[in-house]
Amino acid sequence: MDFSTLSPRPVWRHFQTLCAIPRASKAEGPLRQALDAWAQARGLATLTDAAGNLLIRKPASAGREHYPGVILQGHLDMVCQQNEGSAHDFARDAIAATLKDGWLVAENTTLGADNGIGVALALAALEADELAHPPLEVLLTVDEEAGMGGAQGLKPDWLHGRRLINLDTEEWGQLYVGCAGGIDVNVSYTTASEPLPAAWRTAKLSVGGLLGGHSGVDIHRGRGNAIKLLVRALRELPEGGLWRLVSLAGGNARNALPREASAMIAVAPESHAALEQAVAASAATLAREFDGIEERLALRLGEAETRATEMLTAADQQVLLAALNAAPCGVKAMSHQLPGVVETSNSFGVLTMSEGVVRANFMVRSLVDSAALALAREIADLFALIGADCAASDGYPGWTPAPKSPLLALAQRVYAREFGADAALQVIHAGLECGIIGAKYPGLDMISFGPTIHGAHAPGERVELASVEQSWKLLTAILAALPAT
Repeated sequence: MDFSTLSPRPVWRHFQTLCAIPRASKAEGPLRQALDAWAQARGLATLTDAAGNLLIRKPASAGREHYPGVILQGHLDMVCQQNEGSAHDFARDAIAATLKDGWLVAENTTLGADNGIGVALALAALEADELAHPPLEVLLTVDEEAGMGGAQGLKPDWLHGRRLINLDTEEWGQLYVGCAGGIDVNVSYTTASEPLPAAWRTAKLSVGGLLGGHSGVDIHRGRGNAIKLLVRALRELPEGGLWRLVSLAGGNARNALPREASAMIAVAPESHAALEQAVAASAATLAREFDGIEERLALRLGEAETRATEMLTAADQQVLLAALNAAPCGVKAMSHQLPGVVETSNSFGVLTMSEGVVRANFMVRSLVDSAALALAREIADLFALIGADCAASDGYPGWTPAPKSPLLALAQRVYAREFGADAALQVIHAGLECGIIGAKYPGLDMISFGPTIHGAHAPGERVELASVEQSWKLLTAILAALPAT
């Protein structure tokens, strides 16, 4: 669709460019090159660092040359998720978006409003010649969704500004002042197998139709995790040598709640009916448990697409499924200091099995770095009991709230003046790059805000049009109001 009728036009024009150029994590190069060329054509200075981040500098408007500089920050990459059966190719195709009841929606894929709208807001500020502002830097990072590699690799002597406005939050009317840090735990387990008996056949047990969503922002909503539900269903199948596990797969993004998962199983002769009965019972139980939450949840047993030649040994199947079933997933603790805010959580995001090796990714988040480390160790200790290899990432720090921040106080005053109400203050249970950037630039004064985005990290992602216009109004008003000291 043509975004030219949407307001504010500069913001939507830039977002249309972002929708047209594929930008999966670690593949942002073509988009970065396009934006670099656009900025240079406007006479703006650009720099690219070794990590692949793009920095664009715009001189201050007249009379504000000696004001402290301000940094607008967002990330170029997006989470690439699509509905089963969608032919969309995230390496080649433009994002297809439609208007629906005041929202811009991608029906069958992620939209990339996270964080494309934030990037578009920053780019629009660069081209707004009438805008009053101090020296302006726009920092566009890469690889945020796959481990924050861009922020991790940011040069410590690159930025000149003393204030930073992050544009990567998803609830209009909220000024964000803190975020969770995180650690990835990666598990690798080599299975033991034996030949499939000649009379056995293979079947596919699958879980699908789940809502999915952001593994931090949506972790408390009670949505199903397809991997955990699949493992549960396998554990509920009758024992006694009627079936054996062949392979497992679920999820494809570490920071998205998995919507689909499947297992290939080997089935003994004459046992298919008993397995079908057990699956039907499990499906009915799950439907009752998730009534009102996961209305499209489907658990099915069907024919496998291929016939296997190997299956797990009974002993290995037992220990593997027991460990996967016992693995923590979901909210671990709520914050005592911030009522209603998740403190610590873990999402079981990805499970694969290839050539007999099972690999699993767990994404731990917490507002308290020590609590994240403790939960990561709990997961690693569990899988060490079955002889699995476990590796935890170095992680990234959280962003500690600074309630006396001058930039926050200014943003609150401007918000109240422009919209006739007080902005809510919030801490997000998701990873923003503010914590990493703040660690590299001590003393940087930071806030974050953005438009309302629903369904980030899942097909059907949408952004509210009115909130984009409000975000632009707030951003330009804050830039104009920044003081000389």
